[in-house]
Amino acid sequence: MRNYPQTMPAEFEQGAPSSGASASATFQHYWHVLLERRWMIVFIMFVAVAASLAYIYKAPKVYLATTRIQIDPEAESRISLRETPGRSGGVDQEYLQTQYRNLLSRRLLADVVKQEELNEDSRYRKELDLAKALADDIQISPIRMTRLVDIGVEHPNPRKAASIANTLADKFIEANKVMLRQRTMGTLNTLRSQSQSLERDVTEAEEKVQEYRDRHSNFATLDVTDNPIAQALMQAQGGVASATVIADTAQAVVKALEAHIEAGKPLETFPAIAEDARISQLQMSLAGYETELSGLRQTYKDKHPKIIDVESRIAETRSNLLSFAEIIRKTLTEKADLERAKLQVHDQNLSTWAGKQQEWNKVKTEYDVLQRKAEASRALFNIVLSRLEESEFMQTASANMQSNINVVDPATIPTEPFKPRVPLVLLGGVLGGLVLAVGLALFINLLDDSIKTQDDVELHLQVPFLGYVPSIKNSKVVERFLQSHLRPQSNAAESFRSIRAAVALGDHGEKLRAFSVTSTIPSEGKSVVAANVAIVMAQTGLRTLLVDADLRRPTLHKAFQVHSPLGLPAYLTGKTTEVDDLIHHSEVSNLDLICSDATASQSTELVASKSMIRFLEEVTKRYDRVVLDCPPVSAVSDALVVSALVDGTIFVAKFNKVRRDHARKSIRRLTDAGVRICGALLNDIDFEGRDSYYYSYYHYQNRYYSSYRRPRADFRESA
Repeated sequence: MRNYPQTMPAEFEQGAPSSGASASATFQHYWHVLLERRWMIVFIMFVAVAASLAYIYKAPKVYLATTRIQIDPEAESRISLRETPGRSGGVDQEYLQTQYRNLLSRRLLADVVKQEELNEDSRYRKELDLAKALADDIQISPIRMTRLVDIGVEHPNPRKAASIANTLADKFIEANKVMLRQRTMGTLNTLRSQSQSLERDVTEAEEKVQEYRDRHSNFATLDVTDNPIAQALMQAQGGVASATVIADTAQAVVKALEAHIEAGKPLETFPAIAEDARISQLQMSLAGYETELSGLRQTYKDKHPKIIDVESRIAETRSNLLSFAEIIRKTLTEKADLERAKLQVHDQNLSTWAGKQQEWNKVKTEYDVLQRKAEASRALFNIVLSRLEESEFMQTASANMQSNINVVDPATIPTEPFKPRVPLVLLGGVLGGLVLAVGLALFINLLDDSIKTQDDVELHLQVPFLGYVPSIKNSKVVERFLQSHLRPQSNAAESFRSIRAAVALGDHGEKLRAFSVTSTIPSEGKSVVAANVAIVMAQTGLRTLLVDADLRRPTLHKAFQVHSPLGLPAYLTGKTTEVDDLIHHSEVSNLDLICSDATASQSTELVASKSMIRFLEEVTKRYDRVVLDCPPVSAVSDALVVSALVDGTIFVAKFNKVRRDHARKSIRRLTDAGVRICGALLNDIDFEGRDSYYYSYYHYQNRYYSSYRRPRADFRESA
């Protein structure tokens, strides 16, 4: 046989839900989980509150005494050769944190234990570590943005708590004074030792400076402002500069004279030669003779004695002019050579003084290093001497020294207990119980994999969902099995009619004539479902036959109050061959019944026999609908055999009872056997009670239908 097409839930066909809808659904799911286990949550919270009250009642009362002290900046008594930034504006936080830790030091707590004789105190008598036990009862609470600190001590005896708090503060202040005196003495000893060492260092540094000066006594002075070597070096540099200018000028004149000669110009026309007095005089004489010769030529001929005399004087004058010009030229050349020689002498003098200046600079540098060391040692020595004087003064005044830690408010005897804190304990009990209860409820829900909703059926069992069946709140068997007949206007009857419609409107619903009804495990109500489904089918006018196919544990004969010697086993075993011998008419119109007359030891063989096939063929010819009540799938294999012979199977799952995996395996066994599963339904849901939070909308539906219906008495009475 073919199986039904598996339908998917509507939300998967229409697309994924929005994030807002998903969050709302998740919240509703968890809310339903908490409502389902509300009594467990209430019980756990009740136990938690009761435990809190018991603790408040039995817990010993503890009192808190508080002493307030003030921690001022500590006077600087240690050697500090450098300024420490960030310490002059207030109390150093590291110093305050150190003092807070010192308040819980083992040495201080041991002194308090000794003075208060806490080893005899009932609270600490059994403690192996008295200091640690006392520290656990002490609260150090700095007041923000101040130098105030509250020292709180817990103790069952309020007077003892105040005494311990005051003793702790006094011991702390006394220990601080002792520490300051010890620190002052240590600082004084350190300064004395350092002053002696620094004094030796100063002496050694000054001796090295003097020794170095003696070793370089060839230098008149090492003072930069009065250095003769530097002055001589400056003079040498000036001489070199002047000689360089003169030598360059003389050399330039010689080069110009040579260029004048190479150009073919008369030597006497060179400016430096023409400026000479003798050359100027000879040139004037030569000019006068030439003028005189020009006048004589106008009067006399060339051979005249006067002309010859003047010409001889002109020749002599020109000869003298050339001789003097040559002499001046040689003089200029020799002067240039002389100036170059003078420049070399000045250069050698400059090199000599420069070397002496370098040697002086080196000596001066080493001298400055020694001098700086000596000055630094002397400055450090002076600082130490100053601090030494301060420390000696503080040591002298240490007898009257005031501590920087003082008690502002001593502890008084408390009148109200500090512990237990009733509101806090009650709040903790309520919150703790609530968290524990909710966590346990969610954890149990996480472990709970029973079938509860339509989604469980469609997602985990992968079969169509037929509907819900509410709880039938009646202990009588007849009332439950005949609910759709006796109370046709009840919610249960309406649910069975919805299931009938779901089966009829399903795939191939018009071809389904024979049905089997089964479940996973016993006590899921499958017989009640089978009886009521058969009743609602008969109420539509269809001739319906209800067969009790549970040959091991038959129940229908009790519900319909039928007593017959013959039933289905009689037909299957051959005791009778007529189906009419098995049929019983019920009080429901169009509904007949075949019971199981006795339990059969070989029920599987009987329902798998040819007689069973012949029986089904016979009854399906006579009736429009045949409903067979089969045993659970997990109990015996009868349900598999019978369901494989009929047109379809209705699977019953009891609300919040059968596990998903168990039901899924049962469905798989049926489908593997070739069974066509019409769908599954959820049975025995208390819509108005324990399960209302899961199906509140169904409850509203029931109220809608019942709003126009009048409550009626028992159907039999009305009839």
